[in-house]
Amino acid sequence: MRVVIAGGHGKIARLLERELTDRGDHAAGLIRDPDQSAALTAAGAQPIICDLEHADVTEVAGHLAGADAVVFAAGAGPGSGAARKDTVDRAAAVLLADAAQQAGVRRYLLVSSMGVEGEPRPGTDAVFAAYLRAKKAAEDDLAARDLDWTVLRPGRLTDERPTGRVTLARRVPSGAVTRADVAGVLVALLHTPATAGAILELVAGDTPIAEAVTAG
Repeated sequence: MRVVIAGGHGKIARLLERELTDRGDHAAGLIRDPDQSAALTAAGAQPIICDLEHADVTEVAGHLAGADAVVFAAGAGPGSGAARKDTVDRAAAVLLADAAQQAGVRRYLLVSSMGVEGEPRPGTDAVFAAYLRAKKAAEDDLAARDLDWTVLRPGRLTDERPTGRVTLARRVPSGAVTRADVAGVLVALLHTPATAGAILELVAGDTPIAEAVTAG
């Protein structure tokens, strides 16, 4: 399987690239900074220079040629303002979906976030509220498309070692999950076509990843 990952230098993306490579799949990562190429190569992935905030659909579709799936794991990141939450967390996800359809790539995994349903609570930081709205808008756009999409909504992310055990369902109690376990779930989702059309929340738990994905 060839998988192209948007936000290829992110923490989850690099863990995903390594897992895919280790199991014999082929990973490629879309990155905007050429200086990040070495990190992707070290993870076993092919670096592709493409700035999703400035590329057009034809350019991105060209990078997806021959892919079996795409994963949107990009994000504006800490320190960015509300405007970039929209241009990255929403618009870039939409652009990747447009490009996937143009390139004939049906499988699309979107890394979203818990807490996106409904309006942000009163008093929520304005930038974080913009982030939640952008993620939900990206979900809504994807759900309306004729693609084999899956939305994954992790809880609070940590950098602890993977446990290999999670709680994964349409609704789960709020909690944390390691980025490594998120990557493990993404790999399992990619190889479980029956999860197409699902929106799944994810936190740490007691169920082995493979079993949780099959049940989800």
